Amino acid sequence: MPPNHCGFHRTSPHGLPMSDFPFDTILFDLDGTLVDSNRDLAPAVNHALEFAGHEPIADSQVRNYIGGGAALMLRRALEAKGEQPSEDRMAELTDVLLKHYWAHIADNTVPFEGVIAALEELAAKGCKLAVCTNKLEKPARQLIEALGMTQHFTAIYGGDTCGLGRSKPEPDMLLAAIKDCGGNRAAMVGDSTYDVRAARNAEVPVVTLSFGYHDVPVGELGGDVLIDHFGDLIPALATLA
Repeated sequence: MPPNHCGFHRTSPHGLPMSDFPFDTILFDLDGTLVDSNRDLAPAVNHALEFAGHEPIADSQVRNYIGGGAALMLRRALEAKGEQPSEDRMAELTDVLLKHYWAHIADNTVPFEGVIAALEELAAKGCKLAVCTNKLEKPARQLIEALGMTQHFTAIYGGDTCGLGRSKPEPDMLLAAIKDCGGNRAAMVGDSTYDVRAARNAEVPVVTLSFGYHDVPVGELGGDVLIDHFGDLIPALATLA
């Protein structure tokens, strides 16, 4: 896989069609979209909470904190315990969380049902695929490789790939990934408002998921179309032409 390039330009929506399918590039969030990673993120959060002297929280609660990166996920968990951590405290505890997570990154995480079939069908339609996640790039690549999914993606962008402060909802990684894919007609697939806002900022349509990890109620995500299963993804994308 070639290296990522965070220099980008907006492309024309009037590229030569590769097929009758309306898009040539599909961008995916990772956690809560492609993979059910809360199975390994929740234990890492609770490991950090216990290190900090707090009782663990339910896995279902951690799900609602995912989407803005590891530090924000942990900060939300600490605040739920009544702690307002200092920056030094956050740095220490985030390091504790990440070391645990990296050691157990794919112990229990699996792709959501229908993901692999959808990726293969999109590739068969001539689409290039990319991951645009607020997870740091190194663990994102580590997880995707551990799950045997690397070959599906032309580009993998993490929350730190384009520099500090340029993660979603900023559009940088989406635009850079579209450029890496050589695309003119792109769409985003995600499960949170970070994904929706990034798609809006990049001026691409977005499919949202009724499952996954939502930072707001599903009905407030604000995407262009909502699906219940990855088997619905390609028909949903076709409606966005």
